[in-house]
Amino acid sequence: MDASLPRRITLLDAGGRYLAGRVPGALPLARRPIAVDGRTVGYLGVARGRRPSDAMALAFLEQLRASLWWILAFAVALSALAATLLARHFRGPIRELAGGAGMLAEGRFEVRLPAGRSDELGELARHFNTLAQKLDSAESARRQWVADTSHELRTPLAVLRAQLEAIQDGVRGSGPDSIDAMLRQVLALNKLIDELYALARADVGALELSLVPLDLWRLACDQARAFEARLLAAGLALEFGPAPASAMVLADPDRMRQVLDNLLENSLRYSAAGGRVVLGAASDGTLLRLHLDDSAPGVPDEALSRLGQRFYRVDASRSRAHGGAGLGLALCRRLLEAQGAQLGFAHAPAGGLRATIVIPLARQA
Repeated sequence: MDASLPRRITLLDAGGRYLAGRVPGALPLARRPIAVDGRTVGYLGVARGRRPSDAMALAFLEQLRASLWWILAFAVALSALAATLLARHFRGPIRELAGGAGMLAEGRFEVRLPAGRSDELGELARHFNTLAQKLDSAESARRQWVADTSHELRTPLAVLRAQLEAIQDGVRGSGPDSIDAMLRQVLALNKLIDELYALARADVGALELSLVPLDLWRLACDQARAFEARLLAAGLALEFGPAPASAMVLADPDRMRQVLDNLLENSLRYSAAGGRVVLGAASDGTLLRLHLDDSAPGVPDEALSRLGQRFYRVDASRSRAHGGAGLGLALCRRLLEAQGAQLGFAHAPAGGLRATIVIPLARQA
């Protein structure tokens, strides 16, 4: 605050006559009325200071006031330019994202977005590309699934048609042999449809399960003994390992029988005569590991990771000539996963394939 201000204040009456404060002199006097109840009762005057700084300050303020509009206009223009550039910076990636989403909605899953940015929009573009890749893979798998299913259904139907046409043309008779041959194709077709239906229900979580306490080792031994006659007829010996310390699990008995039958059928179909099939198990207090080993021929290393995929067959040593549509192991895997278990494959000590079921042990009451 200016220290000379009290010495420059003058109080005047309503007629402009001096009352108190600085005596009016040569300095210009700025006056402001003093009103009470709407009536002017006096004036308060302030004389301008003599110091040059006061004049300079007034001149600076006048110049600043004149330039203020230009400064304000420049600031508004600069803000508008910055807002336009910032909007363009974000609008481009957002437009690309909207266009990509529209292409995905049209089923064009090959679309990818530029993901070179390091900000949140770049991260969003990378997530979009990951989603598009998964959708593209799922669509490819769906098309392959439809193609493979159509191919597998066509084979028994073509055989049936050929046999029926041969009977109709009189090339073959309609005797027991012809009926048996057609019945085998019908049974193969029915088995394929049942497996496809079970896989489809497992995929949508609609597979019916009845989980009960079950001694899986005893069940596996019973199923293996039921196969013993067929194994012996194929020149294969059936062997059992020592019983595990605990084998009580929560599982569906019917689904487990289906899994074990498929695994035993797989060993029976692909093991060479003179070999053996070995059933064993081990438990560690938390998990039960039930494994089924067969003998040569084995499975190549590169094929182990693909076992359990739908319609996959090992062409080298376990070819399609042995029958089957390549769905048995895939169905086993899905049935076990629905019961909280896992199915793994490895090389067996006897030179064939080891299939291992890993399932949690049931809690003791």
